[in-house]
Amino acid sequence: HLEDVRTDIASGKSLNKRDELGRTLRDLAERKADVLVVAKLDRLSRSVSDFAAIMETAKIEGWAIRVLDLDVDMTTSMGELVANIMISLAQWERRVIGERTKVALAAVVARGGKLGRRSNVSDQTRRHIRLLRGAGLSWQQVADALTEDGVPTAQGGKWHAATCRKINLEGDPT
Repeated sequence: HLEDVRTDIASGKSLNKRDELGRTLRDLAERKADVLVVAKLDRLSRSVSDFAAIMETAKIEGWAIRVLDLDVDMTTSMGELVANIMISLAQWERRVIGERTKVALAAVVARGGKLGRRSNVSDQTRRHIRLLRGAGLSWQQVADALTEDGVPTAQGGKWHAATCRKINLEGDPT
């Protein structure tokens, strides 16, 4: 029977920033469950080495992996082979997408285009940053002052020194 449904927002390209997967793997190691069920293999991982590590951990710790879209028994040598082939294809696909994206972005830059989202920081905030910096504050002090003053960031988070420096370089409001 199904014990728990967990979801990570992060991509399957890496095990980094996958808090729920980490929690799940710890629970499996502690025998709180005996099967890791994933809807699609590439949602678990798109890295051959990461997937191999998860499979090896499952063998050592005595729990199973069930991938619904493959419908293969990964405890058998044939199931393991199919899973390894599929994860190799997922890793290849991720790399091809990355290469195409890199080429497309280089073409935009070659045509004189700019990359990244447009800044929606107000001219008033830009002036505020320049005034604080002109008063001799370090970039980190500028960021801390903006955060303390409750000045909203473009994305609603806290201010960072690098962000303030970048905004300062984006042109002078009149």
